[in-house]
Amino acid sequence: MTLMRKRDHNILANAASLLICGLLAGVVVAAAAFPAVALSGLAAKAGGEAFGQLPDELVVKRSPQISYVYANDGKTLIATMYDENRRDLPIADIPQIVQQAILAAEDQKFYEHNGVDVVGIARAFVANKQAGDVEQGASTLTMQFVRLSISYSADTAQEVVDATEDTTKRKVREMRYAMAIEQRMSKEQILEGYLNTAYFGNRAYGIYAAAQVYFGKEPKTLTAAEAAFLAALVKFPGTYSVETGDGEKTAVDRRNYVLSEMAETGALTGQQATLAKAEPLKIVGKITPNGCVQSTKNAWGFFCDYFQRWWNDQEVFGSTAYDRERQLKSGGFRIVTTLDPVAQNAANKNVLRQVSVNDSRALMLAAVEPGTGRVRALAVNRNFKLDDKNKPANKISTNPEKRKKGIRGTYPNTTNPLMTGGDGFTGYQAGSAFKIFTIIAALEKGYPLATTIATKKQYVTKFPISGPNANCGGFYCASGGGGGVHNMWTAFGSSVNTYFVPLAIMAGIQNVVNVAKKMGITFHDEPNTNQDDLGYSNNASQWGAFTLGVSTTTPLELANAYATIVADGLYCEPTPVQSITDIKGNNLSVADKRCKQVIAPDIARAAVDAGRCPGGDDSAFGKCDGHATNRDSRGIVKKPITGKSGTTDDDNSATLTLSTRQLTISGFLTNPDWAFARGMKHAVINPAVQRTLGDFMKGKPTLAFTKPSTKIANGDQISIPSVECKTVEQARSILRAKGFEVETAPEQTDSKCAKGMAAGTTPTGRTIRKGVVVIEISNGKGAKPSTGPGSGPGGPPPRN
Repeated sequence: MTLMRKRDHNILANAASLLICGLLAGVVVAAAAFPAVALSGLAAKAGGEAFGQLPDELVVKRSPQISYVYANDGKTLIATMYDENRRDLPIADIPQIVQQAILAAEDQKFYEHNGVDVVGIARAFVANKQAGDVEQGASTLTMQFVRLSISYSADTAQEVVDATEDTTKRKVREMRYAMAIEQRMSKEQILEGYLNTAYFGNRAYGIYAAAQVYFGKEPKTLTAAEAAFLAALVKFPGTYSVETGDGEKTAVDRRNYVLSEMAETGALTGQQATLAKAEPLKIVGKITPNGCVQSTKNAWGFFCDYFQRWWNDQEVFGSTAYDRERQLKSGGFRIVTTLDPVAQNAANKNVLRQVSVNDSRALMLAAVEPGTGRVRALAVNRNFKLDDKNKPANKISTNPEKRKKGIRGTYPNTTNPLMTGGDGFTGYQAGSAFKIFTIIAALEKGYPLATTIATKKQYVTKFPISGPNANCGGFYCASGGGGGVHNMWTAFGSSVNTYFVPLAIMAGIQNVVNVAKKMGITFHDEPNTNQDDLGYSNNASQWGAFTLGVSTTTPLELANAYATIVADGLYCEPTPVQSITDIKGNNLSVADKRCKQVIAPDIARAAVDAGRCPGGDDSAFGKCDGHATNRDSRGIVKKPITGKSGTTDDDNSATLTLSTRQLTISGFLTNPDWAFARGMKHAVINPAVQRTLGDFMKGKPTLAFTKPSTKIANGDQISIPSVECKTVEQARSILRAKGFEVETAPEQTDSKCAKGMAAGTTPTGRTIRKGVVVIEISNGKGAKPSTGPGSGPGGPPPRN
């Protein structure tokens, strides 16, 4: 009994020493010892004078919350983004068994003290004195919550250290704040805050993340044994590894200790605790993936990366890209993206069906919804991951200069934004797909779809050129696909270069470039705005080759440009998001679509009508006349389509863009590591685009394109006078007098007229005012012999 009295005396003496130290430091330990006094305003005032006033409030920043990124169905998880894996739950959603386990492990007197356990502090003080080191902390659950809160409220690294270092100063501050917080928050609020803030190891912060990581379930379904296991981890969060299972025995021992404590506190009966201890530990969860490299499907990583780049460009989330990224990884957002799993899976399947991931060629698809700008899919034959520097899998680059130096390429592994551009990626040449911009510029200028041009195999412009390519005597010249009279329908269908270069000149090349700009082509490759450089968009009046697609773009930009046409000229900024909900449940307007009318609807409809020809569909006016560069597209998609293929010189790239009313897909086949690589074939790119669009459209309604006006299609039509059997000069004079542009056919045709005479015209009947009329020349076959004066093989002599 004497020994006990001596021990009691030592405890009291040591406790008194601690209290004196606390008073000198400004802590109102007296308030904790006497709850009634602590709640008194008078006592607080007196305490302020004697000990240093209690803080008015603990200003706590919300702890970081995990953000979830979903597909457009709002259910399919794409990725999780976090600095700390955490999702707050209200106390009502945290079952009693979990609350009881935490209290049994951390603070069994939680509902009895006012933030500071004086007896516990005295006991810990004595124990630490005897041990000569810190072995017992005596921190209440409220004090631990204060420590975590101060840490999350820190603005500097030093403040974080101050909040967590084991010093008397820190302990004193925690006591002061704990007493203040107990006066302003209920026990349930404090317990809720603690359960949502505590670290449970394996990147799990808060009880929700812990239940997910360790057991793959929500807290409400945890058993007593599982709750005790998690509660045991708070004090030693690094003792168990989810990935390897290391530390299992220690973790189970601590779980069983907590179960025993739960029996002591009455949370469990002895029998329940015994049964719980016998329950095998079954860790079925895993560490929550973080970021786009760990997206739920690797093939979706490129879309995820596009979303994250978009987020980092939105100023509403912070003044710098760093601030915006921190918001994403700590704000607890629920993001429903525009990714359509049906479109994305179809794109992935059909890309890999054509080209493997180990091919240096990149087959890229971007899909956009017309009228919204919502990006539905981004697919490429690449793995979205960084190549391992220690065990590289990427092949040596196909770029000759890099190959000499042994530099590796970007296949099969890369995180480069191949489909969307950025980080120095300026895109690829789209070829003849750019001719659509010339059609629109010409329509805006007043030329109808029926505008005719007598094309030749070569068209020489008046634009000076110095390089060896397309140089005809110092002037730029276009060649290929020429011969015969074409209108916009047939020229687009057969991709006649020598039609579109003169049409671009007629429309004004700067106007053509401006059309591309307002439809979203951004000219990433433009290095400067030097007025002496005639090859760039700011000074494009002599950029004769622009209509042939020599400027670079990305699959996403081109898809969205064609989607703008299909949407009756409504341009919508490409977006990866449908909705963003913050942690309070508010919908953020930053996710709203951003659209504006950039092309008159009737002009857009006319462009769509011309675009029906290349893919084997037919225009609303039946004017394609069999001209089609990828005529099998309509049969594969099985819906009304519009679009255009494109090819560059030397087959450096091949593209195909196809659209229904519901979806636009642009596909590119090229080598991102070396732009001059050859061998990009439509036999590879076309099926990927066609089948992806066809797969997406299965089961979806057939929506017809709106027919453009007759005026914009046919223009102001006038009659073509008959010149049959007239001399060529007579015929030319008659036609010019009607205002037509007159050409002569390069080859003769069968006719009843004498050889060398006008056999007729192409077109016949009617054509647009000031349109092209070609005089057909008779070869004399079928002509009746003449016996009159002046007769002969050539017919009557020509008249002046």
